[in-house]
Amino acid sequence: MADFTLTAEPFLGRFEQHYDDVKLREIYDVAFVSAAIPLRKLTAAKKAVSAAFGVDLPEVGMSALSQDSDMRILRLGNDQAFVIFPRAQHDTGAEPHVADLLGDVFYTTDQSDVWVTLEIAGTGARRALERICPLNIAPDAFGIGATARTSMEHLGTIIIRNGEDSFLLMSASSSAHSFLHAIETSIANTA
Repeated sequence: MADFTLTAEPFLGRFEQHYDDVKLREIYDVAFVSAAIPLRKLTAAKKAVSAAFGVDLPEVGMSALSQDSDMRILRLGNDQAFVIFPRAQHDTGAEPHVADLLGDVFYTTDQSDVWVTLEIAGTGARRALERICPLNIAPDAFGIGATARTSMEHLGTIIIRNGEDSFLLMSASSSAHSFLHAIETSIANTA
């Protein structure tokens, strides 16, 4: 019997493109773990996050980098958080690693292959996003670390402001090329 090995490939082939005042690139090899907070376990969840990451559990609509800045925890609902980090960082797998860090306080699920992640950065990034993002992403309304679920060109999206002129965008991997096309079109139309 033949011995086969499967090798995962980035959804967009390590896409990276520079435009006049915008850089768009795929962030690949990212682990994405859902961490649901069970009913009446918020206090325990806060303690677990503090012990595991050295930061407070973010408020809904915010994200925080771990104390060593290698993991980001984002909070999208009262009982829903996500942890994202470089996949290659841990050989044990994304979900077992996060479950081990957080103990039995959260319900964890590996969603790494569900999301495609793009980073849009540069002085024209906000201008390009404002054309297709219905949220107010002005600096005073959507500060660094802010996160939200929204839609862009009818595609479900998670947006995180991760720098002064930089945003992480996550959408379903099944529509990765359509998502990339929507972002590139908006950059072209606002240049």
